[in-house]
Amino acid sequence: MNHRILMLSLLGASMNLCAQRDSVVALDNVVVTGSRQAIDIRHLPNTVNVIDRATLTANQQQNVLPTLLQQVPALFVTSRAMMGYGVSGGSAGGINMRGISGGAGQLLVLIDGHPQYQGIFGHPISDSYQTLMADRVEVLRGPASMLYGSQAMGGVINIVTRSMRHDGASTHLNLGAGSYGTFQSELGSRFRKGRFSGIATAQYGRSDNHRSRMGFEQYGGFAKVGYDIIPHWNAYINADITHFNASNPGTVSAPLYDARQWITRGVVTAALENHYDRTSGALSVYDNFGRHKIKDGVSDPTAIQQRYFRSNDALIGVSWYQTTRLFSGNHTTVGIDYQHIYGKAYYTDIKTGETLDTPNKQSGTSHRNEVAGYVDIRQDVSSWLTVDAGLRADHHSVTGMEWIPQAGVVVRPITSGRLKATVSKGFRNPSMREMYLYPPSNTDLEPERLMNYELAWTQSLLDGRLHYGANVYYLKGDNMIQTVMQEGKPRNVNTGEVENYGFEVESGYRLSPHWSLTTNHSWLHLKSPIVGAPEYKGFIGGAFAHGPWSINAGLQYIAGLYTAVDQTETKENFCLLNATVNYRLLKNLSLWLRGENLLAQRYEINAGFPMPRATFMGGLNLTL
Repeated sequence: MNHRILMLSLLGASMNLCAQRDSVVALDNVVVTGSRQAIDIRHLPNTVNVIDRATLTANQQQNVLPTLLQQVPALFVTSRAMMGYGVSGGSAGGINMRGISGGAGQLLVLIDGHPQYQGIFGHPISDSYQTLMADRVEVLRGPASMLYGSQAMGGVINIVTRSMRHDGASTHLNLGAGSYGTFQSELGSRFRKGRFSGIATAQYGRSDNHRSRMGFEQYGGFAKVGYDIIPHWNAYINADITHFNASNPGTVSAPLYDARQWITRGVVTAALENHYDRTSGALSVYDNFGRHKIKDGVSDPTAIQQRYFRSNDALIGVSWYQTTRLFSGNHTTVGIDYQHIYGKAYYTDIKTGETLDTPNKQSGTSHRNEVAGYVDIRQDVSSWLTVDAGLRADHHSVTGMEWIPQAGVVVRPITSGRLKATVSKGFRNPSMREMYLYPPSNTDLEPERLMNYELAWTQSLLDGRLHYGANVYYLKGDNMIQTVMQEGKPRNVNTGEVENYGFEVESGYRLSPHWSLTTNHSWLHLKSPIVGAPEYKGFIGGAFAHGPWSINAGLQYIAGLYTAVDQTETKENFCLLNATVNYRLLKNLSLWLRGENLLAQRYEINAGFPMPRATFMGGLNLTL
């Protein structure tokens, strides 16, 4: 299929949706990611997508990332199989936003506003972000370091966890099975009685996947207990844990044998919140931890491996913020964040369990502390103008002090539309791996830094049935950490630069009570090619619901996706058609069928890892 024709047809569909006009504005989403507190998105200068639970569960996905890939322009996630991303060599799950990579630790995943990443390597663990815990996901496109500090230089993905809002109890069961021995299951219950609320959910999934030695198995759970202490104060404790076993078969041209990973990730959070008319805030403590055991694999199936790579890491943090209305139209937020980051990497003998010599500095163990304070002032100057400015002072125990400013303005020239402009700084402290682990390590590394400039227009029409948005951005960064040869040896140094600009559009239209359409498109220009950052990403989807039937279908086109750079530069273009059909058999029982890559495309996202062609899953949902 000619990608230019498809690009023009998808864009034409979105422009047709945007061609209608009305003067009535609907109530917009309330978000927390861009300000720490609940805020009407019309007053927020940042570009934020909100993906609600209905959308997250419509296609029966156990992980939130496949849905975000479709719904969020400029966001791309690498894949290699039907189920499971894995870690280490040959893994997938790299999250990229506007050419800024989560694999490099430049994009931050949050759970209820708290950072979640591998403490030594600094990257997200994509198999941890399960749909079972998500009430909604908020994605802020562009730097968010003023509020969230290091790692948020490219944006943030904030998973807002579930709770029960009204008295009662419910239990749900989801079962599914399909191609390549794939099986998924989820069982959970929620309740609320007076001031108490709680949720407990468990899941299990496994797949042989479409290549030998690519098996994946995962199980985990999420629990949350909340208590309303008095009308304006509440507290909650939640815990999420997942364990997965993954295998890496290597590339088609260079297969690996016995390359396996055993990974456990978890987080525990306790928070105390207050909500008044003129002020609101929260104090929270959290512990994000992981245990990794990895076999690197061998190219000769008869060879015997001698060692495991192991790592333990933890990120223990305390966060406090309070937002106050000092006078009419004002919201001032002040906050303090503290993080203690621990990591230990080492090898052990497979037979004896003995700890082996590891090419680390500081004996393979490192501790780092970060403390930061920030203030963000948002002021409604008039009914049509809001200005916002913030500043963060962030001190790292190794790299020292970093100042992070952000400023924005929202202009509402008509009731239904708003023009937003922002300038923001992002930064990332070097990871423990870059500073201490393996021969390229360098303890003299400095933070990476990036500036982003963005202009956006959004509008809601037809009593809120139609909405659309368009934005342009330019970002430039320096001090990017790269591995170069110095005196014949590899060394991590602050030498790289990044300069990207792009254009994004998105739209949604509810044609009738039964039909709705959504579309989004993003174009990205890179000064230098980056793996996992497509030049164009487009999606058009439709949903139908009537009586016992509901159908969701989507067509996604990817063009100019680099799967390899440098001497073996490789690009991919592909088109994916996915669909899910749900049928309510009984009041509490529904059946579902999902098909992916229904056009049976041949394509790769990770070089040397061909993706499966058409796959199918079917199952049931039971709610009591």
